[in-house]
Amino acid sequence: MILVTGGAGFIGSILHAALYARGHETIVVDRLRDGGKWRNLRNHPPSRLLAPDDLDPFLADHPPVEMVFHLGAISATTAIDGDLTWSTNVELSLKLWHWCAARGVRFVYTSSAATYGDGRQGFEDGLAGLEQLRPLNLYGWSKHAFDLNVKRLVEGGGARPPQWAGLKFFNVYGPNEYHKDGMISVVKVKYDEVAAGRAPRLFRSDLPDLADGRQKRDFIWVDDVVDVLLWLLDTPRANGLFNLGTGVARTYLDLAHSLCDAAGVARQVEFVEMPAKLRGQYQSFTQAPMDRLRAAGYGGQFTPLEEGIRRYVQDYLQQPDPYR
Repeated sequence: MILVTGGAGFIGSILHAALYARGHETIVVDRLRDGGKWRNLRNHPPSRLLAPDDLDPFLADHPPVEMVFHLGAISATTAIDGDLTWSTNVELSLKLWHWCAARGVRFVYTSSAATYGDGRQGFEDGLAGLEQLRPLNLYGWSKHAFDLNVKRLVEGGGARPPQWAGLKFFNVYGPNEYHKDGMISVVKVKYDEVAAGRAPRLFRSDLPDLADGRQKRDFIWVDDVVDVLLWLLDTPRANGLFNLGTGVARTYLDLAHSLCDAAGVARQVEFVEMPAKLRGQYQSFTQAPMDRLRAAGYGGQFTPLEEGIRRYVQDYLQQPDPYR
């Protein structure tokens, strides 16, 4: 039995689909609410769908869980409710860590590239040097706070799960993200503009020495993320805090042009002013050093941006049913 928190969400539902295809019994912890999120699970219903409020009594019954994939979180970079974000992203994570440690259950959780802040301290993963990072928003800080707790527990000799791994996700895109509203990937947002017959709009640079459209991010196709999660399931010896990107930063112009190509329209771009609320909090460059994950034994290849966007557009967004 495998427990997946956030298993009806974007990455969680794609992971669940892969586990379902493997024949695993899965418990998904999530809320479907009254939107279309249920469609993320339509083609691969879990063994059980558990509301977050029912997690404590479920765990108290000592279920025979083999592994916990903890993907559930307050993930909005614009989140402002500090109490809710702390209780969800830190307290719940600590509760699951201690539960797994006490019962010998393997534990994989999601951190974020948002922990790196503006990138001035670099993007080196692992537990060393965590104290030097300065996240720019509440979401990034909450993920960083849990990473620091993990460091304290691991380095202080505290109880730990038999396998533990944290993954600092960079910019993930792909199917089943449609419920995410303002947190949907820039790939989907720009595709909607192209599909409506408009030029994809990009923020002008807010840095004097960086040209418009030359902001760079490490964009990663969701199947590559899930491949790493499955590798961790298959590799109990792998422990640590790892980056999860492609290792290659690409410009927003690259992204916009790839979308136009995949949609079969002429390349075009419109530049717009960056909203005031993002100035000073906008990451103009992210790139994931992947040496630590490679050294742990992961040998998979990451999908180039052009191919990932082509798959997303042609295999999902342009299809009658865009869900996995």
